[in-house]
Amino acid sequence: MKKEKSKKRKITEFEKKVYAACKTIPRGETRSYAWIAKKIGQPRACRAVGNALHKNPFAPAVPCHRVIRSDGNLGGFASGTAKKIRLLGAEKRAK
Repeated sequence: MKKEKSKKRKITEFEKKVYAACKTIPRGETRSYAWIAKKIGQPRACRAVGNALHKNPFAPAVPCHRVIRSDGNLGGFASGTAKKIRLLGAEKRAK
């Protein structure tokens, strides 16, 4: 039987910064992709922040569901927006 190689992806320095910034968002609160981009010193990298969060291998320790669009809309979520709504709702009720 042939062994399959693990396809572990290396986390980039940019992604590490995004995940660290995301972990500072308090439970029950949200921040925007732009907020994270500014916090990591790359204010024009909003889309790249979204891409990094989409690949987040550390959820829920890195709470990417707390990141929304600047206009207040939810934006995307790898597990689907319905789950993002449930997670945010549960955190707000628990707060």
